Amino acid sequence: MNPPDPGSPEEIRRFRELQDRLGPLFQRIFPDPRTQRTVVVVPSLSLDTEELAKVTGAHHYEERLLCLLMLLRLPRTHVIYLSSQPISPQIIDYYLHLLPGIPGQHARQRLRLMSCHDAAPVPLTRKILERPRMITRIREAIPDLSTAHMVCFTATPLERTLAVRLGLPLYGADPDLAHLGTKSGSRKIFREAGVQIPDGFEELRDVEDIFGAVTELKGRNPELKKVVVKLNEGFSGEGNAVFPLEDCPEGTTATAAWVRRELPERLRFEARGETWERFSQKFRSMRGVVESWVSGAEKRSPSVQCRIDPANGPMVISTHDQVLGGPSGQIFLGCRFPADDEYRLQIHEAGQRIAQVLGQYRALGRFGVDFVSVREPEGWKHYAIEINLRKGGTTHPFIMLQFLIDGTYDRATGLYRTRSGQPRFYYASDNVESESYRGFTPEDLTDISVFHRL
Repeated sequence: MNPPDPGSPEEIRRFRELQDRLGPLFQRIFPDPRTQRTVVVVPSLSLDTEELAKVTGAHHYEERLLCLLMLLRLPRTHVIYLSSQPISPQIIDYYLHLLPGIPGQHARQRLRLMSCHDAAPVPLTRKILERPRMITRIREAIPDLSTAHMVCFTATPLERTLAVRLGLPLYGADPDLAHLGTKSGSRKIFREAGVQIPDGFEELRDVEDIFGAVTELKGRNPELKKVVVKLNEGFSGEGNAVFPLEDCPEGTTATAAWVRRELPERLRFEARGETWERFSQKFRSMRGVVESWVSGAEKRSPSVQCRIDPANGPMVISTHDQVLGGPSGQIFLGCRFPADDEYRLQIHEAGQRIAQVLGQYRALGRFGVDFVSVREPEGWKHYAIEINLRKGGTTHPFIMLQFLIDGTYDRATGLYRTRSGQPRFYYASDNVESESYRGFTPEDLTDISVFHRL
């Protein structure tokens, strides 16, 4: 049978039929760690090609989901891990040696690595779809299709097409809901959830809308010092830009003329090498938001990680304080778990309300919600900034904690506890880079770590 055309009504119908299998999987298969299952991992960074090009080290992101190799600690679980390029055996060894109580050979027999041998800067999922023989090999490697499912970094129409061609349900949000995870869609969800957001405008179409929004925000708040302009589908802060307003004259007419003249020259981009010409063109095609910059003497950037599954519904599974960098502190560099005890339960509660709203839209899988929090005399004030309707920078460190510790997340305290009740904490880095690291291979890093007993 020929596969349906991508995006066709027939493909969407088949996809929804496959998604109906997730409920029974969660009820019958997932609760029993000894039941056979297969997880097909597709760690594709399926983003806009131009936005993907802005992400430093984007080709390494496919290795983020290697944390899912920890699923091999379940003795009857098979994992098929797909990648653009072959992954170093040294890296695979590193993950497998972390499996508690599982001999390496036992885990290896249940792990299948498949590569496209293609380093082109396009999403992995597209590469797989261009290789029908590879799709056949993936299907043949699955012991039982009825107990298998697919997971991915983000669910786009590409992943929907691949799920249909593999005949597997996808544990992730329906691509038709992707708009809920854009910058504009996030603001609408936050309003529905009754969660505070920065003053701003969404669904802006072009530079004229940007000029108008900035002028209006300055008129509403004459003390406003900055605004942030965001592409709807920017990634890891790379689609953001900041516009300082210190020299802006008063009065609507004067402000409007000044903004129109100065913004193209003074807009500061988070992405390296970005220009006004490229940014404004991308804004026209992608749309976006303009928001007031949240200021404060003491400011934090916490996040909430949530999960929606067919068996348990929406739930918060962790909180983190993000470590941010870049020209104006909007690029993700790492995280601390859990978030500060002064406010972790406050953002937990806000995250739960947001998850409940997304659950009403029938979203599925893991997602994150980012906040900006400012200390005020009466306590912390939290502004919801964006929803990442996909796995994010806090996903893989938390998954590693879960599988290494095998404890539980205590929703009453926001702590993760071992079976004996002891809390566990961590600091996870991301975007670690240095000129002195260039030339190191995975074997070099392993040797250095072993030598220094790290």
